[in-house]
Amino acid sequence: MATGTRYAGKVVVVTGGGRGIGAGIVRAFVDSGAQVVICDKEESGGRALERELPGTLFILSDVTKEADMRVLVSETLRQFGRLDCVVNNAGYHPPPQWPEETSLQGFRQLLEVNLLGMYTLTKLALPHLRKSKGNIINISSLVGAIGQLQAVTYVATKGAVTAMTKALALDESRHGVRVNCISPGNIWTPLWQELAAAAPDPKAEIKEGTLAQPLGRMGQPAEVAAAAMFLASEASFCTGIELLVTGGAELGYGRKASPGTPVKVLPDAC
Repeated sequence: MATGTRYAGKVVVVTGGGRGIGAGIVRAFVDSGAQVVICDKEESGGRALERELPGTLFILSDVTKEADMRVLVSETLRQFGRLDCVVNNAGYHPPPQWPEETSLQGFRQLLEVNLLGMYTLTKLALPHLRKSKGNIINISSLVGAIGQLQAVTYVATKGAVTAMTKALALDESRHGVRVNCISPGNIWTPLWQELAAAAPDPKAEIKEGTLAQPLGRMGQPAEVAAAAMFLASEASFCTGIELLVTGGAELGYGRKASPGTPVKVLPDAC
């Protein structure tokens, strides 16, 4: 289908839509003819996209606040009269922490952003998605399946997102609502840049992130956005799937022991 008509007449809500992967997804849906509601708790990026892209509406809102999510859904319906797709993208990756450095309060806050925000908006949107036979796309992460060093709380939230996606897909199939998730690997976003900048050696951190993919590069937000467009518009027989957008980072064997880990070499391996 030609660009500009692939999702014409549809209404999409994208959380965390003001920058990074979210902004890429907003652009892809607009390019495909959809009207897009940008949800973000930071005003600058969302307002800039609203000014730049016709057919968008920015609503300043925080996914951790149920009242904000109620307004987001009601305003979407007031402005556009329908809802066809929710992209639950808002999320946060804390700086690296060993388990003993984490806190219960920090974990709770991360759960609020990465998991419970998705749950809240999804629950409020479902009655309207059922009417349109729409779909939900949750942004999870590859590390929810394979783990990540110094990221136990983040990994736990993303593993839960993937599991919730599968459970929702089962529940909503009777209403004709599809629920899928995308699990990106290393995507070059402002958040990735911020995490790298906070590392002791930012250049080395970026190099490691780049070398983690057999394709030899990080992904771009537009590549995650293309996967979202596929799930929303063409993947009509897909529900409950986890679509990996990772450059092959999960493939093959590789060095996994970190410096300082005791290593036992078998006698006959010498």
